[in-house]
Amino acid sequence: MKMLKRKYGNRLEWKRVLERKYAQTFLDTKQYKGYITLLHAIKVAEPLFAMYEEKKICIVDDGYMWLQQFPLEKNHSVTTMYDDKGKIVQWYIDVCLRNGVEHDIPYLDDLFLDLILLPSGEVIQKDADELEAALLSGMIDISLYDAAWNEGKLLTHLINNGSFELLELSHYHKGLLINELK
Repeated sequence: MKMLKRKYGNRLEWKRVLERKYAQTFLDTKQYKGYITLLHAIKVAEPLFAMYEEKKICIVDDGYMWLQQFPLEKNHSVTTMYDDKGKIVQWYIDVCLRNGVEHDIPYLDDLFLDLILLPSGEVIQKDADELEAALLSGMIDISLYDAAWNEGKLLTHLINNGSFELLELSHYHKGLLINELK
């Protein structure tokens, strides 16, 4: 089996961000155990937009912040994207094989399937085609394919029931890191 794409919390490979501040910490509380990171994109080369059917949403521009939560022993990671006024533009939920840490930087091993939650409450499933292609190409086996779908269904259920706690913790977690940005 080939290596899954590993995404790091500090996003150093992201050349679009010309000037940045970054902070991270590990939490072990009743509500959450894992790493949280905050990337403040002070200056970007150009804004980045996501298209969801007819909606065009700016997800990064000068002053935007991305909070990422890497809960230990879970098969998902949540990125809360804030605009330059501190308003949430979307939550991006990666389904993953694992969250971990390497060279003191948190990461996720991506299992392709993603969920986007807009502030309106709309949930958008993304990259199911990439998950299918990964199975057909042999990059993942049927057990990982099934695990990705099962996690996606569980997360959708939690979101629709209003019981996905990471969403509620995003403002609190951002507040913990905002003064630590360097």
